[in-house]
Amino acid sequence: MSRSDDLLEIQQVLARYAVNITKGDIPGLLAVFTPDGTYSAFGDAYSVELFPELVAAAPKGLFLTGTPALEIDGDTATGTQPLCFVDHSTHDMRIGYYTDTLIRTDDGWRLRTRRMTFIRRNGDHDSGIPHAFERSRT
Repeated sequence: MSRSDDLLEIQQVLARYAVNITKGDIPGLLAVFTPDGTYSAFGDAYSVELFPELVAAAPKGLFLTGTPALEIDGDTATGTQPLCFVDHSTHDMRIGYYTDTLIRTDDGWRLRTRRMTFIRRNGDHDSGIPHAFERSRT
């Protein structure tokens, strides 16, 4: 597989993340992660088994992502992707970026980790304020 093929496939995996979470498609969202994948925000890392509950507790809206900056090294990759989330009921926005690790699997590229960083109005970049999601994280 060429570097261009890898870049395109990874971009499609990340696009499916944004589209599936926007649509509330949990099976589609889970499919972009490895079975041991995690999502980190609010000071915690959450395993894929907790995604249905985590997504159910989160605000709903549009996940608008930009083109990721990617570094590919064989069967692993790292990247950063900008994000603008727009709440569906208020149209309030949150901005930030994802920091990712990916791995090539037998089923193609998949996210192993995705970490959210919020950009605050004061310019701070942080992982968010811990919230009420109380299940075990990993």
